[in-house]
Amino acid sequence: MKAVFIDKDGTLVDDLAWNVEPRRITLCGGAGPALRMLARLDYRFIIVSDQAAIAHGQVDEAAMGPMAHRLGDLLFRERLTLDGYYYCPHHPNGSVQRYAVNCFCRKPQPGLLLKAALEHEIDLRASWMIGARLHDIEAGNRAGCRTLLIDNGTEAEWRLGPRRVPTRIAPDLYAAALLIATEGDTRR
Repeated sequence: MKAVFIDKDGTLVDDLAWNVEPRRITLCGGAGPALRMLARLDYRFIIVSDQAAIAHGQVDEAAMGPMAHRLGDLLFRERLTLDGYYYCPHHPNGSVQRYAVNCFCRKPQPGLLLKAALEHEIDLRASWMIGARLHDIEAGNRAGCRTLLIDNGTEAEWRLGPRRVPTRIAPDLYAAALLIATEGDTRR
């Protein structure tokens, strides 16, 4: 199986800081048609998201369940299935001790993608990581995926490096889906 790993904030849903209120979570414009196009190409959808607000004590980890439910519901309304929701609650500078750690799941590390791939039997070389930050791209490249940067103004650091070069760049998720559709199943 192949998947599209998608970062949540600013890629799949509108980027509202620390937003875990389910009714305020909305899909980015064009996300439904974009994902339907990719579903017709047999891609599975797995969200991989850093949730540092948990480590900083601004959000309780219990909010992740309702958030995942809301994301699944938004995709269901688009006649789509969310195959997985993976998040990292850690940040090395966090104020909540048990989450204030360096980990293998916080992007740019590939841990979330590798865990999801193992649990869902995903072929990483046939898959894509889509995100609006270069940490997303680096995580996807480290995992062995092709990568697509949504260049929507969200990236603030622009620290470049060999693992931070995306396979493709698009202005939004719909344009990203078009690029993925034209790439086909070619492997790197």
